[in-house]
Amino acid sequence: MWYFTWVLGLGLACSVGILNAMWLEFRISETEREE
Repeated sequence: MWYFTWVLGLGLACSVGILNAMWLEFRISETEREE
């Protein structure tokens, strides 16, 4: 059953990374718009 938690953790880490990249892209576009 260890692989279940491993896959779950891997999926969580991937989703966090994707969300972080999206948020970073959003912040960069926001700063560009202000100038």
